[in-house]
Amino acid sequence: QVQLVESGGGLVQAGGSLRLSCVVSGRTFSRSVMAWFRQAPGKEREFVAAISWTGYMSYYRDSVKGRCTISRDNAQNTVYLQKNSLKPEDTAVYYCAARNSYSDIESPTKYNDWGQGTQVTVSS
Repeated sequence: QVQLVESGGGLVQAGGSLRLSCVVSGRTFSRSVMAWFRQAPGKEREFVAAISWTGYMSYYRDSVKGRCTISRDNAQNTVYLQKNSLKPEDTAVYYCAARNSYSDIESPTKYNDWGQGTQVTVSS
């Protein structure tokens, strides 16, 4: 059974930082492309960042470039999202997702496995 379990969300003031974690079990993590998505109330789920199997390649949505870093530890089956300079518009439920290939990585429909999400709330 595949499980993705996110943690690290919370309430933070604008300008603050958070580090989200996602621990994966039940699939070969070192052969999994990992990504973070987010969904704000009343909005569609949107891509935030993705990282390739080895971590050599990563990709970010424009609005978070320079403020987010995605990383992974294949020995710990964990992917991270470091978020700095948080803004109120970053408020959302953040989900990690897994798939096998690194193509069309922004499309949520291409991902096979999902976590339950962790809430990030940024106050102004």
